[in-house]
Amino acid sequence: MRTDRTDLERPALLAPRRSPRLHRAVGGVLLVVGALAGPAATAGAQGIDLSRQRLVDLTHAFNARTLYWPTATSGFQLQQLAYGRTPGGYFYSSYAYAAPEHGGTHLDAPIHFHEGGLPVDRLALERLIGPAVVIDVRAQASRDRDYRLTRDDVLAWERTNGAVPAGAFVMLRTGWGERWPNALGYFGDDTPGDASKLHFPSYGADAARYLVQERKVAALGADVASIDYGASTDFIVHQVAAAAGVIGLENVARLEALPARGATIIALPMKIEGGSGGPVRIVALVPR
Repeated sequence: MRTDRTDLERPALLAPRRSPRLHRAVGGVLLVVGALAGPAATAGAQGIDLSRQRLVDLTHAFNARTLYWPTATSGFQLQQLAYGRTPGGYFYSSYAYAAPEHGGTHLDAPIHFHEGGLPVDRLALERLIGPAVVIDVRAQASRDRDYRLTRDDVLAWERTNGAVPAGAFVMLRTGWGERWPNALGYFGDDTPGDASKLHFPSYGADAARYLVQERKVAALGADVASIDYGASTDFIVHQVAAAAGVIGLENVARLEALPARGATIIALPMKIEGGSGGPVRIVALVPR
């Protein structure tokens, strides 16, 4: 993967204020953004016109109830520094926050499970935007909370929806998002400091290898706490993904709002220098 491309940001910064819309090419996706909810792009314009998209926030809010891996020694903390009227007569509020990298809706960078992998601040912007693929295994997971997505599941999805495209953001819908933020229901165990008794569904190794090595996807995401199932001890899906430079997206919210294919995902993490991951705001653009 290429390093951060700050040149992608410059056209937006230099664009004249009178411009009615911004065109930006990122990873083969052309975004067409109407200014101030103006008229739709002219007929024949190529790309994504946000006036024709439904925006879906796939991110759980961060607060005192945010779930973190059971072995984390701390959670999300928000400290009020100032709140109220100042001596100058104006209102002012300010806070300090602290949190582990891996909790709530967050991104795993390749360095998380691959020595020499890219940290979160060096992920190229074009690797953080891509077409969404949603694979629904709620039926299987309802029968087996340790269910792992199989290669056959992916092949069945492809027979109905077409091949998973290169650069896709694959999102596994297990139904576990409805359990958030109940730790016992979500993790399968709520013993503080103990991650040895977790039970929740996720990806299996054969499905991960197929998606990463053959379909060349950009991301594996899921509405559970890990892209490995809860009882995993080797985290093989993390290993497969990280070795190929594929990011992970965990604790993704509201996957029920996305179609099986056709949406576009933008996943922008906190840019922590050298970080193995971090909180991420995930937005899906769904054609109306």
